[in-house]
Amino acid sequence: MTIRVIIVDDQSMVRAGFAALLSAQSDIDVVGEAPDGRQGVEVCRSTHPDVVLMDVRMPEMDGLAATRELLDPPPGVVHRPKVLMLTTFDVDDYVYAALQAGASGFLLKDAPPADLIGAVRVVAAGEALLAPTVTKRLIEDFTRTRPVRRDRSPRLKSLTPRELEVLELIARGLSNQEIAQKLVLAEQTVKTHIGRVLAKLGLRDRAQAVIFAYESGLVTPGEQ
Repeated sequence: MTIRVIIVDDQSMVRAGFAALLSAQSDIDVVGEAPDGRQGVEVCRSTHPDVVLMDVRMPEMDGLAATRELLDPPPGVVHRPKVLMLTTFDVDDYVYAALQAGASGFLLKDAPPADLIGAVRVVAAGEALLAPTVTKRLIEDFTRTRPVRRDRSPRLKSLTPRELEVLELIARGLSNQEIAQKLVLAEQTVKTHIGRVLAKLGLRDRAQAVIFAYESGLVTPGEQ
C-alpha cells in the first residue's frame, strides 16, 4: 500500500528536497505541501495523507498548533494522520508539548536520507519514532518542571506484571529489541505486549506510553 505524505515547512528548499527524496520511493507518494501550519491543516483536510512531516517553528501557525488541530479535529472531521515533527535541534522546547498533542515522533532535519524514509514508514505503520535523545529530553523535562507523583494511577491496575515491566522499559527509552533481550522474550512477543498496553490504557502510540509512564507514577525521573 502506498503511503500518502504531505510536507509542511516554511523553507521551500526543505520541502523540495524532502519531496524529491520521498517521491523516488515506490511505496511513498507526496500528495501535497504547505509553507505554514495553517495551510498545512487545509492541505491535509483536502488530501487525507497517512503521514504529515511537520516543521516545528513556522509563521502563521506553528507545528504544535497545527498538530493539535489535526489530531483533535472539529466534529465531522474523522481523518487523523500520523504527524512526524521536523526540528533542527533534538532538544527542541516543543518536544513534550508536541508529544502531548499527539505527534508520533521527531526527526532531525539533517538526518540521513535513509532515516527520513525509514521514519515515514515506521510512523505510517502505527509505531512511534522516539529517539533516545528525545526520551532523555522528556525525562529531563519531568525532572525540572513536574512534581514527582507519589501514588500510582489506578489505571495501572489494568496491566499485568509483565505489561508493567514492558511499559517501564519503554519509558526508559529501550527499543523493542532491547526489551526483548532484557526480558528474554521474542521481539514479536514484546510487540504483542506493547499493543495490549496501548489498548488497555487507551494510548495512541509509544510516545504517549512514555508520557503516561511518568505521569502515572510508574517511573520516577532519576531512577535507573
